[in-house]
Amino acid sequence: MSDWLHNLPVWAMALVVFGFTYLLAIAVFLGVNALATEERAKSFKTVSPGMLPVLGILFGLFVAFTAAQVWNDSDRAAAAVSREASALRAVMLLSAGLPAENEAKLRGLVRDYIEHSATVEWPMMARQTASLRVAPPALVEALQLVVAIAPQGEGQQTAQREIISALQSALDARRQRIIVSQAEVNPVKWWCLYLQALCELLVIAIVHCDNRLASAIALALFATGVAASVLLIAAHDRPFTGQISIGPEPLLQIMPSDLTSR
Repeated sequence: MSDWLHNLPVWAMALVVFGFTYLLAIAVFLGVNALATEERAKSFKTVSPGMLPVLGILFGLFVAFTAAQVWNDSDRAAAAVSREASALRAVMLLSAGLPAENEAKLRGLVRDYIEHSATVEWPMMARQTASLRVAPPALVEALQLVVAIAPQGEGQQTAQREIISALQSALDARRQRIIVSQAEVNPVKWWCLYLQALCELLVIAIVHCDNRLASAIALALFATGVAASVLLIAAHDRPFTGQISIGPEPLLQIMPSDLTSR
């Protein structure tokens, strides 16, 4: 699936997917009926209707395996964003145990990191151009800041240790969401899915070549099922792309609004 299709609104994506699938079904219907002359019609009728459930089951398996990959990628992406937000929330809560100056600076760095993630990284993930080559400067600086603090007392020592652990967890969650942002159903799977659907459409048209109305109804019903399955998968294919995608809302919700407030 191309980038422009993934970035379409769901209704526009539905028009493209259903339109293409119906055009494919119409082409099969017209082609088979044009070939079903008296001689060929007899040969067509020798095709066993038993092939229909077999090909239908194979198509269903293709859809199930493809959908399983998409749901897994979506779950991983949502879990990574949620874990990142939870880790950053823990950082802000634990920062109250640090000296006031360090707390304010740490909260400011967390805010900068969230703003950068929402305004820069999310659009890059939607285009699948986000990279792990460069570490987020704000989060790296926050980690360096906390490590450099000389704790005074057991409370600050505990807070420092937990903040470092939470920042490392946030970095790991960011790495996971960027990795998942590259996930998608590869073109081979899409071609195989539609090829299997085309085989089923051909068999439907051949088996019903002597009854055009029955052939048209059966083709329309199966084409609708194919289009609905493809639309469902395509709309969720890339976790961070399109109208149905995972946004930075969990991070924005925990963004500190006042750098001096606790």
